[in-house]
Amino acid sequence: MQYDDSLSFSKTSFGTTPNGDVDLFSLKNKNGMEVKITNYGGIITSIMVPDKNGKMADVVLGFDNVAQYLAPHPYFGAIIGRYGNRIANGKFKLDNNTFTLVKNNGEHHLHGGTKGFDKIIWEAKEIKTPSNIGVKMSYTSPDLEEGYPGNLEVVVQYSLTEDNQLIISYEARTDKKTLCNLTNHTYFNLAGEGNGTILNHELTVNANQITPTDEGMIPTGKLQPVEGTPFDFRSATAIGKRIEDENQQLKNGNGYDHNFVLNQRKKEESAATLFDRESGRLMEVFTSEPGVQIYTANWLDDSLIGKSGKSYSKRGAVCLETQHFPDSPNQPNFPSATLEAKKVYLSFTIYKFSVIK
Repeated sequence: MQYDDSLSFSKTSFGTTPNGDVDLFSLKNKNGMEVKITNYGGIITSIMVPDKNGKMADVVLGFDNVAQYLAPHPYFGAIIGRYGNRIANGKFKLDNNTFTLVKNNGEHHLHGGTKGFDKIIWEAKEIKTPSNIGVKMSYTSPDLEEGYPGNLEVVVQYSLTEDNQLIISYEARTDKKTLCNLTNHTYFNLAGEGNGTILNHELTVNANQITPTDEGMIPTGKLQPVEGTPFDFRSATAIGKRIEDENQQLKNGNGYDHNFVLNQRKKEESAATLFDRESGRLMEVFTSEPGVQIYTANWLDDSLIGKSGKSYSKRGAVCLETQHFPDSPNQPNFPSATLEAKKVYLSFTIYKFSVIK
């Protein structure tokens, strides 16, 4: 089998936690694109990509060592599970059994609880195929961890290709019926981390509807058309153009923090794109998921200092979290996030980087 020698892999120490040592994995291709991932939380700590002049910059928010990730932070770069986003009142039913989850977001359950997948040390190993290089993360979540039924075996694979695609593939199996909704919580700034806000970034989302929320950010269960609202990103629009509009949904989220209902699309069609005109960097998002949470870092403040030594300010990044819809277990009209025993959960998301000159 012929392997591509221009793809490289390396592993270094990233520090120590109370639960053990942690590694940092580096994936690099011939274009100079480099992705760094730690097995603490499966966190993407860095993505270096060129701009239209070939100048490299790190386009994701994060920290330089694992000690900083042990302190409270807003899920920078992490694998989110067992359930990405919120579950109302920390409760759901399966087969007439009610399960009570950890409440870590007021009265609600968020991103897997107080010890979600973002705080786990994953088993990790190098993977290599003829077309990409990567790292495979594995973890078995025990029955009733954070309140979820079933032993859930999870594998998350990060792969870098020669055409600047970062592919994240998810696989999970359970021995009891449970919930599974995995995502990644990377914060992107295509101008470079710490370099101002993303308000001038142009966003496109292939969605005609959102799932509107109440003031607690729990979906109402309805679908709301984006047409005529600040949520219409069906054509490229600056994120900041309408973010301060008088709109109840924007008030609820303190900006954009909403699930967009992705349209049916062909495999080669993107779910969303993000473009920074000044640098020329373009990021396209492809996914098998039915939704994407657009979150404009509305709660960051200048007290958080990142890798560059610069502060991470409010709206200094945007997250594009591919997912099943928030609170799906309590919303019968939403796509189901239930995983049956002996069935396989499969999902993928691709972030593809390029430049427009």
